Amino acid sequence: MPHDHSHAGHSHHDHCSHGHLTGALLSRDEQRNAARQLSLAMIALGLLGLGLLWRWLEPQQQSVGQILFGVASLLVAVPVLRSGWYSLRFPSLHGITDQLVALAMLGAWAMGDLLTAALLPILMIFGHVLEERSVVGSQQAIEALGKLTRSQARRLLADGQVQEVDNSELLPGDQIEVRAGDRIPADGRVLEGSASLDTAPITGESVPQQAGPGMEVFGGAINLDGLLRIEVTRTGEASTLGKVIALMQNAERAKPPITRLLERYAGQYMVLVLMIAAITWFITQDPQAMLAVLVAACPCALVLSAPATAIAGIAVAARHGILIRSSAFLEEFADLSSLVVDKTGTLTYGALHLQALHCVDGTGQDQATLLALAASLGSASSHPVSRALAGLVAHDAYPPLQDIRERQGLGVTAITAHGDAALGRVELFDQLGISTPAPPDHDGPIAGLALDGRFLGWLLLADKVRPEAVSALADLRQLGLGRQMLLTGDRLPVARALAREVGISEVVAQALPEDKLSHVSAEIRQGFRPLVVGDGINDSLALKAGVVGVAMGAGGSDIALASADIVLIGSDLRRLGTCLRLSRQCRRTLQVNVAIGLGWTLAIVAAAAFGLLGAAGAMIAALLHNFSTLLVLGNAGRLLRIEEPLS
Repeated sequence: MPHDHSHAGHSHHDHCSHGHLTGALLSRDEQRNAARQLSLAMIALGLLGLGLLWRWLEPQQQSVGQILFGVASLLVAVPVLRSGWYSLRFPSLHGITDQLVALAMLGAWAMGDLLTAALLPILMIFGHVLEERSVVGSQQAIEALGKLTRSQARRLLADGQVQEVDNSELLPGDQIEVRAGDRIPADGRVLEGSASLDTAPITGESVPQQAGPGMEVFGGAINLDGLLRIEVTRTGEASTLGKVIALMQNAERAKPPITRLLERYAGQYMVLVLMIAAITWFITQDPQAMLAVLVAACPCALVLSAPATAIAGIAVAARHGILIRSSAFLEEFADLSSLVVDKTGTLTYGALHLQALHCVDGTGQDQATLLALAASLGSASSHPVSRALAGLVAHDAYPPLQDIRERQGLGVTAITAHGDAALGRVELFDQLGISTPAPPDHDGPIAGLALDGRFLGWLLLADKVRPEAVSALADLRQLGLGRQMLLTGDRLPVARALAREVGISEVVAQALPEDKLSHVSAEIRQGFRPLVVGDGINDSLALKAGVVGVAMGAGGSDIALASADIVLIGSDLRRLGTCLRLSRQCRRTLQVNVAIGLGWTLAIVAAAAFGLLGAAGAMIAALLHNFSTLLVLGNAGRLLRIEEPLS
């Protein structure tokens, strides 16, 4: 369907709607133009019906029918000719269709076939409407995401009042209240309260996630219970959902090699089509066959093959909590042959957890008391070890402390109801004159705890391995990524222990960012196509260097997006396998779509050239052309049924 190019500087899109498969992806001006052209087509179709009825009722008065046909053709001629003229000024593969339809219509006029001159553009316009409605799942997916970004918010004012506002008015730093049953209106950090969140629309995780103070939450998630006070961190297009929608709208840029080849030779393709049409007319002396060649050569199905597949694939990925920065994954991800993965923040959570508590016998203290004392002392310091210990028990279970003193690099001391308490390194207890047993053999941080001059025990901390890491890496090995390397800046003993746990044989430790880059580059030089997975900050160079870079969650952080091709919003490693399976399915779908688009076009052109389409060849060619585009879109729509529930 030709588009109205009345606005200066308007970007051109042909009647195939190649880049705008759904109403959700059309701008308001384009939606109005499409509605206007559909209205014109409906009026023209009514006039055609009246003309045919008049011919049947009054066969002696053919002129009245011709006038009605002529008025109908003029109604739909304006957008056709405007689009054809625009495509001459700004040549592209997409403009070829506008030019061919305009030429066919002018040819029908020249032959005095006003019925064909009106019916051809009408068929194309209605074909476009069917194209827009064909990938219903993509439309629903994008519209559903769009609805998630629009909601009301309860903004907390400085005087404690609550103000109901549209979430588009929120700014980073605002504090909002989210009640049970409400949708979180923007990305943010929980300040107070706890609740279960349904994050399925964002991360693809079906199990509700527990949110508490300090946790990052995503706009669009639903608060199932509890009351949360949240500080807004990202809004609008900067939010996780906003970035997902923007990426889906950019999916139209995906082009298979055959499309890029045709774009390079778009002008020559037009000349070739005109030559075939001229030869057809010269040999057959059948103007209908010539018009049929012009219509049949419209490359709509071929132009639509890549965007339809990309939009469907990205919609499915977004539903599974996978944010795809570039639809080039259609060609790249399916051919990966090795995995290079970071440790901290990727295979592990990147945060310290208490691994073990070694109590000293005879102190008379139970573990619960020790943990509460360690948490209370830890809350008085900003050191990572202290912060990890501060979360061992609830805040209201902390024993009261007085005269708290932090000794830089050593630990914390304070006065309790039961005497002086201390938490820290061995050197702290040496200074305090408290004897300690030998620290246990441990690769991670160790903190000691003492009360009233007596040493109570050692607290052993370590980074926690993600529970899905073992199964996720095994899944990738089954999918063909048998070569796996752990590339980390951590110490070698820690890295080797983790590698054994998750099933990786090759380990490179104590690597700086530039070392990671050189190892990834070496993988490529050796002929491998590495998938690089990292946390998106200290791995940014390696992520850029890999064939495909995947960043872990970070709430869609700018650094992760700038460095990686793909971001796992929920940081679930099992989604790597989902990415690989989805990309391979997208590639197969794209190959079938290109075959349909190219093969069908050639077949219709050949049938039209040899006069096999009959007396109404141009109209039959238009119908067959629309059918091919629907085949392409329907095949792409099959991707939307892909589901990968996580166990």
